[in-house]
Amino acid sequence: MLNGLSASSGYHLYAPSTDMRNGFNALSGIVRNELERNPLSGEVFIFLNRRRTHIKLLVWESSGYLIYYKRLEAGTFELPKVTLNQKSITLTRDKLMLILEGIELKSVKKRKRFLQQFIA
Repeated sequence: MLNGLSASSGYHLYAPSTDMRNGFNALSGIVRNELERNPLSGEVFIFLNRRRTHIKLLVWESSGYLIYYKRLEAGTFELPKVTLNQKSITLTRDKLMLILEGIELKSVKKRKRFLQQFIA
């Protein structure tokens, strides 16, 4: 399981395919220039290659970037539905975990739960 990735973090899947040779600088550049988000925000940015066999997660922790990288030996990662012009999709941590585990997203039904509303 991925430590350090909390349910309260924002998760953003970059919709276009990404060259998996990209490292910290190139991925943070995509976040800043393509997604127009701050890569130092602590949010998690998710990238897939064209064949959807490799996935990278980029996150800023207190002292530097962290990349989680997974390569499948068989099968592919499921990409949630994306419109043609959409650059990113916001996910929950739960949905990310389903994608990483190879669970088909359209067959998952989430049951109703109480959600605490915080007023600032």
